[in-house]
Amino acid sequence: MSTVDLTTQTLPTTLESSSIVLVDFWADWCGPCRAFAPVFSEASEAHPDIVFGKVDTEAERELSAAAGIRSIPTLMAFRDGILVFSQAGALPRSALDQLITAVRGLDMDAVRAQVSA
Repeated sequence: MSTVDLTTQTLPTTLESSSIVLVDFWADWCGPCRAFAPVFSEASEAHPDIVFGKVDTEAERELSAAAGIRSIPTLMAFRDGILVFSQAGALPRSALDQLITAVRGLDMDAVRAQVSA
């Protein structure tokens, strides 16, 4: 599956309808964002069961502000609509693969219990 562009309108529906969603907050002028883009795209092809979304921080300023984006690229991972990872900076492919494995392996009952506590 290729990456999908996410907006203020489409992000909530995407999070509700998909088990795992990785979101890359980026901008065209950002060198590290451009370096991370092929890594993110390749991972999207290797993991078709995961939604790989991209948010253009220039076009989606309101969404970026609501997400608390202070530095780009920022990668967020959601599992069952719950934010389980957020980190600024471009990840190498090996680190992205480790993140995907970790998100897949989460005990979501424990995560939900922790969130509600």
